Amino acid sequence: MDVSKSQLLLQRNVNVKAIVTPRWKDEAQQQLQSQLNQIDTQLQQLEMQLQQVVSEIQRQTIQPPGPETVQQIENIKVQFNQRKSELLEQKNQLLQQLQQVQMLDMDQEVNQGQVNSIFTIAAGDNLLEKMNVEILLRDGVVEEIRGDV
Repeated sequence: MDVSKSQLLLQRNVNVKAIVTPRWKDEAQQQLQSQLNQIDTQLQQLEMQLQQVVSEIQRQTIQPPGPETVQQIENIKVQFNQRKSELLEQKNQLLQQLQQVQMLDMDQEVNQGQVNSIFTIAAGDNLLEKMNVEILLRDGVVEEIRGDV
């Protein structure tokens, strides 16, 4: 019998988990802190851009500014404030994640994400078991592969 007709290659998502270690915790905190610093920088840049745009509009218009110019400035401020709100929401989420990381117990398993995997399935295989695979990492090193590979 031709093997190629009795088997099929499929793709699955494999869950990746990590064991909480001092190294993992430090790296996670550093990564989150770096992202927080980036958002703070973006917030500062946003404020500077707003000031520059408003100053440029005021410089180019007659004084005192007319109602159209005032409305234009207000519209710009609304757009900048929307972006600022988005950045502050991201910052808040990162701060919550940072707090969660700090509270994790050592040797606890946490989700790290997913990777794709290609696998072979044949008649008689249990598809659900083949789909349910996860990788367990300790400081980036595969400690265990769980499930029917």
